[in-house]
Amino acid sequence: MTSTGPQPLDPQTLPDHDNLPDNPYAYCVRLTGPLFVQTGRMIAYYPAGGGTIRFEPLTVTSLTSMVASHFSSPLYSRDWVVATGQGHVLLGDRGYDINSYDLDDGNLTVRAANLLAFDAGLELKESIIPGFLTLIGTGKFLASSSGPVIFVEPPVRVDPEALVGWADCPAPSQHFDAGWMGHFLGAARGALFGTRSGEERQYDFTGAGTVLLQSSERALEDPHVLRRLEGEVDQLGDGQLRHLAGVIQSRLAQNQQ
Repeated sequence: MTSTGPQPLDPQTLPDHDNLPDNPYAYCVRLTGPLFVQTGRMIAYYPAGGGTIRFEPLTVTSLTSMVASHFSSPLYSRDWVVATGQGHVLLGDRGYDINSYDLDDGNLTVRAANLLAFDAGLELKESIIPGFLTLIGTGKFLASSSGPVIFVEPPVRVDPEALVGWADCPAPSQHFDAGWMGHFLGAARGALFGTRSGEERQYDFTGAGTVLLQSSERALEDPHVLRRLEGEVDQLGDGQLRHLAGVIQSRLAQNQQ
């Protein structure tokens, strides 16, 4: 009897650095050197030749010197591991499309929640834009997206939730729709803090470079943005804290409408 259903993976025929056959949602990496992997993204692995593959938290890894020189982001350090050994590692992310990208002595800033892995040829730093990380150097990295990635060139304005990242161009400024700003400035009180969609607020890119967009506005909430805000709350006075509490209450009321 011939089976027409899904066939099990054959470890002997796994791709070295590519998506699984007919599956854009899972990616196979052939591990030959240290690989930084975001926690929760590894779905399976096949050690080579009866060996082992180890996943060590950055905070307790035996590769302290290498990690310190390639991972400069204390805020995100608890959410990454370094994989070592020989074999194949399968990665996935929420059923999102996964693509591999190569940097050649370049720099690229990517949404932190969408960055799956990068090799030790790259150095990671925190972006000045909350929720984004910057990769610098020469090497390969993996990133996910909700739908296929669209590549565009500045000048362009994009919905913040559709933004995956940008390469070799200045960090964006924020642009607010003129109609929304008029409504905001004409309001009787400043309760209209924040915006609700990309039709009201966009990231404005100028100069040369490439901007990466996903094919939908679905973005995962990044807990690290909240962690960063919590760290800055200590610098606020009583009056500022009361104002912030009012802003939060107003935003919650908007979201419930």
